[in-house]
Amino acid sequence: MLGPPGAGKGTQALRLREDLRLPYIPAGDMLREAVSEGTDLGRLAKEHMEEGNLVPDDVVIGAILERCEAADCRDGFVLDGFPRTIPQAEALESALDDLGRKVTAVLLVEAPDEVVVKRISGRRICKNGHVYHLETDPPTRPDRCDHDDLPLTQREDDRPEKVRRRLQVYHDQTTPLIEYYDERGLLRRFDGTRDPDEVQDHIRATLSTIRLEERL
Repeated sequence: MLGPPGAGKGTQALRLREDLRLPYIPAGDMLREAVSEGTDLGRLAKEHMEEGNLVPDDVVIGAILERCEAADCRDGFVLDGFPRTIPQAEALESALDDLGRKVTAVLLVEAPDEVVVKRISGRRICKNGHVYHLETDPPTRPDRCDHDDLPLTQREDDRPEKVRRRLQVYHDQTTPLIEYYDERGLLRRFDGTRDPDEVQDHIRATLSTIRLEERL
């Protein structure tokens, strides 16, 4: 799964998990799970994390391979958060090839930057985790939670200037990766500005076509 923050990528990934019964594997969560379970790769990742260093690509890929060999991944899985660069994509492809597996599709959920900024900066949340949006899902009373009457606040990362910075980092990191997968015929694009149900239907139809082509 690829896409900028706020485009709806996470929503569609969770729907894929339910719709196709495929495991959803966010790379960050997968590493934390490996650390929690105390696997060999988890212990290695923990050493780097505790020192404040980035976890090396080979450790991340090792954790991905360890996870995708589980029984529930036999028919496939949805990977999110890795790869982020072309060298990571090449290393992942090589490692999967050794297992007789491959990346079959790269799903890119897109949305213009200003749409993303508007979506994210409009979110408000209470300290108990109830989330609203000032335009699409506003509270009944301004700045108060409908559930517990607590004040609603804007998270620091949701401020427009922070969102634009996150988008710039995304573009810098991911644009070359989009081109890499597009050149290999693996990239599929989806309009994240459309209704989530429409995006879901488009993704479902696309994956069904890919599976059919693989069987022919």
